[in-house]
Amino acid sequence: MSGILYVVGTPIGNLNDLTYRAGKTLEEADFLAVEDTRVTVKLLNHLGLKKSMVSYHEHNMEEQGPRLIGRILAGESCALCCDAGTPGISDPGQVLVRQAHEAGIRVVPIPGPSAFVCALSAGGQPTGRFVFEGFISVNRKQRQERLEELKKETRTMVVYEAPHKLLSTLKDLCAVFGADRPVTIAREITKVHEEIFVTTLGQAVQKYEQENPKGEFVLLVGGSRSAPPEPLPTKEDAVQRALDLIAQGTAPTAACKQAAAEAGLGKSELYRLVQARREEM
Repeated sequence: MSGILYVVGTPIGNLNDLTYRAGKTLEEADFLAVEDTRVTVKLLNHLGLKKSMVSYHEHNMEEQGPRLIGRILAGESCALCCDAGTPGISDPGQVLVRQAHEAGIRVVPIPGPSAFVCALSAGGQPTGRFVFEGFISVNRKQRQERLEELKKETRTMVVYEAPHKLLSTLKDLCAVFGADRPVTIAREITKVHEEIFVTTLGQAVQKYEQENPKGEFVLLVGGSRSAPPEPLPTKEDAVQRALDLIAQGTAPTAACKQAAAEAGLGKSELYRLVQARREEM
């Protein structure tokens, strides 16, 4: 009988945030799959535990993943941990979880801290709907294309960033979204120097042009509040749409009814225009 893969959320800064259930899972698991053994050992020392640990990260997951799956299938239970927070969120742990499901292994989540959830809860930006972007690509072309895609996004956007890339990212966001776009900057969440403040992208750029960013950052970028509506199709567009539908096998009356509804036109008028066009063809 195969073992279980436990996905264990661990503290993102304050060791006291570890849940009782997470601690018991770490204690009872046969072995731990961790991002960095040097980080996880501090947590184990805090709990007074000594456990077998296997390093699993983005640089070795292709060769290490099948080995871990093999051990679990052989009956061992594994607790998956990342350096901080919940495994699988912008983290290679998602690959191991998928492999476990494919192998028919039971995957059990052990809830714990998550930086972006903490930031949203205390960040002052709308939380009813949001989109998690994680780390935006460092490739200039890919980054610019993604930011342009997000320009009209109306949901709050969650972005992770490292301190040495923060200013560059803020400048790119400011250039695409505008200096007045609201943003919450959450730094070192749950740690001694925790800081959460609401500002604008323009003011944030000015701040970090004068200050050296320190710590790990979560950015909550406010969604667009003035996304222009998509323009309705013109009469010519509607005629072509109806002709395309007819060419695909739709009856002329039904095609005109659908195209007219999409363009906000009268069905009878569009039907006459389509018939005239068909006679010219």
